[in-house]
Amino acid sequence: MTSDPIYRMPAEWEPHRATWIAWPHHEPDWPGKLAAIPWVYAEITRVLAEHEPVEILCQDGAVVEGARVALEAHGIGRDRITLHRVPTDRVWLRDSAPTCVIDSAGDVVLVNWAFNGWAKYPNWEQDARVGTAMARLTALGRLEPTRSDTGEPVVLEGGGIDVNGAGLLLVTDEWLLSDVQVRNPGLRRDDYERIFAEWLGVRRTIWLGEGCVGDDTHGHVDDVARFVSRDTVVVGVEDDPADENHARSLDNVRRLEAASAQPDIGPLRIVRIPYPRPVIMDGMRLPASYLNFYIANGVVLVPTFNDPNDRTALNILAELMGDRQVVGIHAVDLVWGLGTIHCLTQQEPAPQREST
Repeated sequence: MTSDPIYRMPAEWEPHRATWIAWPHHEPDWPGKLAAIPWVYAEITRVLAEHEPVEILCQDGAVVEGARVALEAHGIGRDRITLHRVPTDRVWLRDSAPTCVIDSAGDVVLVNWAFNGWAKYPNWEQDARVGTAMARLTALGRLEPTRSDTGEPVVLEGGGIDVNGAGLLLVTDEWLLSDVQVRNPGLRRDDYERIFAEWLGVRRTIWLGEGCVGDDTHGHVDDVARFVSRDTVVVGVEDDPADENHARSLDNVRRLEAASAQPDIGPLRIVRIPYPRPVIMDGMRLPASYLNFYIANGVVLVPTFNDPNDRTALNILAELMGDRQVVGIHAVDLVWGLGTIHCLTQQEPAPQREST
């Protein structure tokens, strides 16, 4: 008998078969700015399509046509994209779409967490069916994790987890262990670690503290810390003591340093990335963070915010991931929807079967 996990969540930098996105259509996500957002999506799609196929979910026929017009205007060949009529409430596929894992045969399997609108929003029932639609479109196997204590579905979102593909996972206390926006009432730290081990092949979970200011998901890790290699973590750090991100970011650094000192985790290389200036719209601070980048085949897409720190963040990531292009994507309008590039993408890994 072997104790090796049946499933393994690949790191984001491992080869992709495709990237999945959903075309924007829900005006309340970008009040007063929805007309500009499809053009941002078209630019994201243009960059991605140069490196891998892009699968795009569209709410209805009108959205399909609007997406086609924007994509053709950006010169994107139809052979690099596929438009699917699949209704969604929102477009944040990092959270509503399944997490892809590799099974013991090297095949891709969809781990379809339950989705409940971040335990906050009422419009989520169409999003909860995205996994079923993706399984139909891809013919991939689909699994629905359940709780061992109640048999109920496990509610999780992909933006809350980040892995190095070799057994380590980043997550925050704020997302899963606080009493705000509770996803799975009654589950404790050790319960989640068992879930991560069973479904994602995780052997050690690194618990950070809080997410960034303005994050309506209440603590997703993809705005504060990310793996960029098996032993390298980038972490957002705010140097201004007067900024609310300062104390929480330094706490995350301390937690990473403590984890790095544990022999079954580290040593880890911990690289600091600054935050941009606070991005305020309509009196509300938005979750502007360079950590919400997306790693695709041969390219890294990084949100930028018309800030001097844009160049600093891009240069740091370019140095760390020198095997890929690093491309900045203007995200000041995009973040008005309370998410940016990582939030709207979901990778489908390539199968990893051994050649015969």
